[in-house]
Amino acid sequence: MHLIIQGAEIATGGLKQLAKLSGASGIEQICPSAFRLRNAQPAADIAALCEASKLDFAFIPEDRHLADFKLLVMDMDSTLITIETIDELADLIGIKPQVAAITEQAMRGEIEYNESLQRRVALLKGLDESALKRVYDERLKLSPGADVLLAAAKKHGIKTLLVSGGFTYVTNLLKPRLGLDYTYSNTLGIANGKLTGEVIGRIVNADAKRDELLRVSASLGIQREQIIGMGDGANDLKFMAECGVSVAYHAKPIVRGQTTHAINFGGLDAAVNFFY
Repeated sequence: MHLIIQGAEIATGGLKQLAKLSGASGIEQICPSAFRLRNAQPAADIAALCEASKLDFAFIPEDRHLADFKLLVMDMDSTLITIETIDELADLIGIKPQVAAITEQAMRGEIEYNESLQRRVALLKGLDESALKRVYDERLKLSPGADVLLAAAKKHGIKTLLVSGGFTYVTNLLKPRLGLDYTYSNTLGIANGKLTGEVIGRIVNADAKRDELLRVSASLGIQREQIIGMGDGANDLKFMAECGVSVAYHAKPIVRGQTTHAINFGGLDAAVNFFY
């Protein structure tokens, strides 16, 4: 195993301490913000030391590389993009705190996702359809490192799938913009240019995300060990459980505890350095 260490500031002393703790046989620099500690072994103090120094770490099999994967599946809100789309829609009519509170409950797994989405969308009833364009144009930003991650996936022939509890208006625009291969998300009810406060069709919850991943991977003939999954919320856990590698991105503790790796401080491009 190799121990990958990443961070905005990696002190030489701290790196040497991690190498000693892990019994690493050598230290290699991957890029200015990432190092590989060769032939390392897990040790109890590594996680605490990295947390204190705001470093991301991952133990990676020495023979695992990005080119080994065939599919990258990602959540959208707060993973691929920095915002929660529904919270920003709510902000336009002054109810963001109410909607965000329900969002947080769902992300922590405290309330059932379908109920949470229905309650939040109901609060948007009567909102002008143009609000979707405003949020996309004025507030949506890609998460740091998203362009690097997607470029690396394209370089290695890795297909991309976006499974989102967000909305088709946004995913339909991101798909051509980012060159995504597949997207799957919720459809908002709209009548006479206004949101109806309803979701049309099947709600894209944890089960739906998993089902879409399984459908796409089966259609491509891709095996579990060839899939990387990335997400931040409890409703991402079921699809990430179907991935050979799962990465919690700036996620809640319930998610970090059930994935193979976590990125707590860096951008999405940290996943590329894991498998450099």
